[in-house]
Amino acid sequence: MTTTGAATADASETVRVSRYAWLVLGILFLVYVLNFVDRQIISILAEDIKRDLHLKDEDLGFLYGTAFGVFYSLFGIPLGRLADTWHRVRLMTVGLALWSAMTAASGLAQSGGGLAGARIGVGVGEATASPSAYSLISDYFPKRLRATALAIYSSGLYVGGGLSLGIGGLIVQRWNHAYPSGGPFGLHGWQAAFMLVGVPGLILALVVATLREPIRGAVEGLPQPERHPAPFNAFLAELLTILPPFTLIGAARGGLQTFLINILALGIVVAGVLGLHAIGEPWPQWIAIGIGVYAVFSWAAALKRRDPPTYRLIVGNPAFLCIVVAYGLNAFISYAISFWAAPFVLRTLGETPAVAGLFVGSTGALAGFLGVMLGGLAADRLRRGNPAGRVLVVLFGATVPIPFVILAFTATTTLVFYPCFFIASICASTALGAAGATMQDLVLPRMRGTATGTFFIGTTLLGLAMGPYLAGRISTVSGSLSIGVLSLLCAAPITIAAGIAAYRLVPRAEAQREAWARAAGETI
Repeated sequence: MTTTGAATADASETVRVSRYAWLVLGILFLVYVLNFVDRQIISILAEDIKRDLHLKDEDLGFLYGTAFGVFYSLFGIPLGRLADTWHRVRLMTVGLALWSAMTAASGLAQSGGGLAGARIGVGVGEATASPSAYSLISDYFPKRLRATALAIYSSGLYVGGGLSLGIGGLIVQRWNHAYPSGGPFGLHGWQAAFMLVGVPGLILALVVATLREPIRGAVEGLPQPERHPAPFNAFLAELLTILPPFTLIGAARGGLQTFLINILALGIVVAGVLGLHAIGEPWPQWIAIGIGVYAVFSWAAALKRRDPPTYRLIVGNPAFLCIVVAYGLNAFISYAISFWAAPFVLRTLGETPAVAGLFVGSTGALAGFLGVMLGGLAADRLRRGNPAGRVLVVLFGATVPIPFVILAFTATTTLVFYPCFFIASICASTALGAAGATMQDLVLPRMRGTATGTFFIGTTLLGLAMGPYLAGRISTVSGSLSIGVLSLLCAAPITIAAGIAAYRLVPRAEAQREAWARAAGETI
């Protein structure tokens, strides 16, 4: 370890955590709760939306996962960059207000296309949250407590997802009972649910706006980085590298060779989308995925030219990429299970929306909260004697849930489904805090927002944008939602292989972090 690295480690181990830091963490937890209330509520509303808007299971998977996820990941990178160069608290405030307003606007949708547009808006707004929060938490909490703090924040995912199902199921059942033919302004229950859950986020945004911005890197004893002279110019420049068709302009600025490589990549993506459509796949899903893949390629190429140290520690770091793949494929299955659980018990096991929302929601919320907390604590403890110890928790979350997922989605009674769903959820959720903390440890403080944006590409393009859709698509083709969900387990061997590779690569990557950054041009 270098002298700088040793000093950083010492400072991180001895610094005290203030009460205010814990207060900030509590508020960020509430933000993440609302993040997933607004994201997940479509699950319990899916059957009503399917009926009223005349959709298929694959369309529901597209609305929940792809329409949201692609643009969440696409905007997550430039917004992550903005989190690294601007005021993180202000960025989160604006994002929270935007996604809450777009959630309420989802209740005005009269077609699948209209709902897709609102879901895209929710995705863009929510893309501000985790890059800002991960960076803030990493500057409020030292390395020894970082996985625990990130696990507490991340538990909002499960609490919010669970609350969304309980609240949404209750609203839609009572509203439809009171207004069988549509309530005020012709609104159906699912539309009223979207509107009602959007309002609290607008109120919480006012609270978030009052939080203090911490000094970057101070908790690790690092010198304060210079303030970026033009953060929004940098944000717009970043946006041009990832938002098609402006990506062609960014590529052209890199020279003829860069432009031709970009055109070649675009051609390969277009050919892939055309090929998938030729064999019967629907346009919206694969056009969206194609946009995402091409945009990420363009951004990575531009990052290599403009910020070689950040590129080296993120895109050019095999350990980082293995963590992204390992957790992204964990999310591939987890997102599908969390979305399709409620429709499965409604459709196959005959539950009512209120009961399904209560039991699926409370089971998922409790299991997720316990799992992510226990996983974070275990990850921090394992790391004390092993730099790659946290990766063991990621591997645990990828393997142990499998038999319980199989039992849950082949169940013929809720007495079997709910316990198996609970155990699968608690085991799978252990990986989140461990993966997030490992990712943060591999980069410098100024890179944390960008690193988080890149990390969430795995959980969106690999996980959210693909898992729920493919389960729905296979359900449509096979006529069985059970087959649709269980077919995704074929990705488990790839997840495990990526986790094993990360376990071997992480120690050296963390030890050489500063050296690799300096070699790429960083001044530390």
